[in-house]
Amino acid sequence: MDLFTITSVLIVLSALFGYVNVRYLKLPNTIGLMIIAILFTIGLFMSTLVTPSLLHLAENLISEIDFKTVLLDVMLGFLLFAGALHTNFDQLKVQRWPVLVFATIGVITSTFLVGTFAYYIFNALGLDVIYIHCLLFGALISPTDPIAVLGIMKKAGVPKILETKIVGESLFNDGVGVVVFLTIMSIAAGGSGDHGGGGLMDVVSLFGQEVIGGIIFGGIIGYITFRLLKSIDDYEIEVMITLACVMGGYVLAHYLHLSAPLAMVVAGLIVGNDTVRDSAMSKTTEKFVDHFWELVDILLNALLFVLIGLELLIIQFDFTYIMAGLIAIAFVLISRYLALFIPVKIFAKKLDFFPNTTTLMTWGGLRGGISIALALSLSDDMNRELFITVTYVVVVFSIIVQGLTIGGLAKKLLGAENMITHTSDHH
Repeated sequence: MDLFTITSVLIVLSALFGYVNVRYLKLPNTIGLMIIAILFTIGLFMSTLVTPSLLHLAENLISEIDFKTVLLDVMLGFLLFAGALHTNFDQLKVQRWPVLVFATIGVITSTFLVGTFAYYIFNALGLDVIYIHCLLFGALISPTDPIAVLGIMKKAGVPKILETKIVGESLFNDGVGVVVFLTIMSIAAGGSGDHGGGGLMDVVSLFGQEVIGGIIFGGIIGYITFRLLKSIDDYEIEVMITLACVMGGYVLAHYLHLSAPLAMVVAGLIVGNDTVRDSAMSKTTEKFVDHFWELVDILLNALLFVLIGLELLIIQFDFTYIMAGLIAIAFVLISRYLALFIPVKIFAKKLDFFPNTTTLMTWGGLRGGISIALALSLSDDMNRELFITVTYVVVVFSIIVQGLTIGGLAKKLLGAENMITHTSDHH
């Protein structure tokens, strides 16, 4: 099946599922699309009672889509730039230190906690896994997914100051999480799991180059984009310049071995900053840039969450794997809570945190397509089938259950009056 046909089928399905959601379910688009896609996939399995041809056709379609490449190399740059473009820069500036700590130390702490839990619990279930492979699972499941978080937080009614922490953390920990995953993967591939592919300094150097280099590079291309936007007043060309920033910047970051996701976040924050907008864009340009990137965001989000639903076709239905996934939901949440607990305590008084911030950030930290993409990149000798199934179970629970309940939990823990006051204060 050629690329145009595959893309056409996915867009038609996304449009149909989106219509059903808006017309009947009325759920946030990310959640609604994924639920409908999962139901559609279950329907395909049931259709084998009549004829296996529909299921075979769908399996052929999904088998020809390299989910990891599509998400990490094609969609991610656009989605992160669009998300950062519409993030409140001033709020993020105030919260920069906790966001930085959550996105770095928080992700690394969670990686080791999840990996340790997974090692002991999965072996207790009779699954033969080694510690370094469990750390890989910890690394791929620890970052919260900005794509899932952004779409759901907008509709959850969470106070703006809390939303900034959760969204800001997810924008940055995504890039950090990918680097942590690739670093552990290079160690795992370099030996049997007990010895690394290089010394500790090599690992630290790789991590520093990717993360710090990616942030600096994002700042440079963001500033260049700002200067180009400022020097002309033609909304059509200015929209193209922002598109060139993302596509050219993402390719160049990969070529230079820097974190492309982090570069896109920083570039998006700079271009979306109110001060930059006021001095670089006319009102017409601002309107067209915003509408263009909102449309890109909506379209790619729709495609992504339909794809996540359809990935059910490749999941191995092994009872022990499913059981491991259900248990993993609990220890992934516990690990996130523990990883956030000390940083929240440190910053709570200085930055006037809400009560129950740790609980709300734990429940609001949704996992999504990035975790699935990284799980799909594992090799067979890294317990690939086990970790794909476990990751899928955690992601589906995260998006549907946590995504649908975070607004209600916030109201319950913060109180309706507190919610209204802080939401209106920070809009």
